Amino acid sequence: MTISSFHYIVTQPEQAAVACSAGADWIQLRLKNKPYEDWKAIAQETQAVCQASGARLIINDNPHLAGEIGADGVHLGKEDMPLAEARKLVGSEVIIGGTANTLEDIVRHSQSGADYIGLGPYRFTTTKEKLSPILGLAGYKGIMEALQQQGISIPIIAIGGITQTDVPLLRQVGVHGIAVSSAVSAAADPAEQTRLFLTLLHASVTDHRR
Repeated sequence: MTISSFHYIVTQPEQAAVACSAGADWIQLRLKNKPYEDWKAIAQETQAVCQASGARLIINDNPHLAGEIGADGVHLGKEDMPLAEARKLVGSEVIIGGTANTLEDIVRHSQSGADYIGLGPYRFTTTKEKLSPILGLAGYKGIMEALQQQGISIPIIAIGGITQTDVPLLRQVGVHGIAVSSAVSAAADPAEQTRLFLTLLHASVTDHRR
């Protein structure tokens, strides 16, 4: 299973369409305080966008909905359903990501069968309520080194106020990729921002391999 290095978090299918047209291949739909049927309708519209472009759709915080519409995966927050329980619900083929703020969170998710980890926040962000302690680059570096020492290999996706200048720094400490929301959706040209992030991620991989 290949985990993308660029995760774009959206609230509506139009955002997904713009990013997918610019090359994004991993869309996470995050909705809060919506009736189930409204959430389902938006999810199905977003799913159609993703399927048309070959992108994967990850549903945030709702394994029941992910299973019902046949989404590619589900992402679970720290206060959501336990990962092992979600795995029983959606099956072995569905991607499951887990939110983490500490090394202990990552170890627990890894042991429970997570496919990737959303680790953050990198810095303060207004996109998410109930923000966990800020990690910063030093926090990521320490966690990545500890994972290597413990022999734990799982894709780590950095999240939380990430900008384009952060990409090479995060990749240098071993982070697999990034997740962004307003950095793209609030930009004057979201498609161009998507392309720039993808270019930076590709370049950082190339530089790391030299």
